[in-house]
Amino acid sequence: MKNIIGIIISIILIIVLYNPQWLPLSAETIEKIRELRIENFLIEGSRRITFAHIATLVLALAIVWLVYTVLKLILTQFGKKDDHARTASTLLTALLKYLAVIVAFVWGLAILGVNTTAVLASVGIIGLILGFGAQSLIEDIVTGMFIIFEGQYKIGDIIILDDFRGTVKSIGVRTTTLVDPGGNLKIVNNSDIRNLQNRSREDSLGICDVSVSYSTDLRRLEQVLKENLPKMYQAHRDIYIGEPRYLGVQALGDNGVELRLVVPTKEENVFAAQRQLNRDIKILFDDYNIEIPFPQVVVHRGE
Repeated sequence: MKNIIGIIISIILIIVLYNPQWLPLSAETIEKIRELRIENFLIEGSRRITFAHIATLVLALAIVWLVYTVLKLILTQFGKKDDHARTASTLLTALLKYLAVIVAFVWGLAILGVNTTAVLASVGIIGLILGFGAQSLIEDIVTGMFIIFEGQYKIGDIIILDDFRGTVKSIGVRTTTLVDPGGNLKIVNNSDIRNLQNRSREDSLGICDVSVSYSTDLRRLEQVLKENLPKMYQAHRDIYIGEPRYLGVQALGDNGVELRLVVPTKEENVFAAQRQLNRDIKILFDDYNIEIPFPQVVVHRGE
């Protein structure tokens, strides 16, 4: 709504400034505004800033802001298609903002009578000098473009970077922002993102490792699991996306036989699915009197 109101105001402002005769101005000022408009808002050799310059500058800025806002709205609508489109939309909007500022700045200088050719040449030389000291900035921007175009990750993906596991909140021109389940933010330069794990590409597995005593009849236990694992899926389809599976004996431990069960789930639900599977197995074992052993210490007293 805010952008729509801004667009309407900009259109009205542009219409009014394109028709300066509607304003209570002198004939000389109105004629000067028209001359500036005909000259594409360029003023050559003028050193004195008049009201006509200011009016023309406002007109130019209104046009730049209008174009920027309309393109931003288009990119926002495009970004609603899916996560990949939203990621590309976010990056392009950031680039568009920088471009709008540069265009408004250069165009404004031209309107005020500044020799923009000399300014741009000077900026180019200074930029070349600073470029050697801003290699990391350029690297961040280039890496950000590759991240988008190669689809390494997108907004909403869960990635593991170093020892930080978080959801991609935003991808900017220079940085990527991650947020973990606790709401902690990690802002990383794009050029520093290496050896990441994208956990959202495929379905994840919630894992339950549980031990049973050596006296347990494994054949009976496996039959119990076969009968009840589908029921667990039906009861928790909100976090399970498939039936839990019994993978077999994981190890013969010191205190019991270690079994492994897994359940397919989305990465964002992996911990919830793991906790729920642990609970389901504990209740199931209680119902069928299947013992889960715990470490015991045997003390021998000397004579």
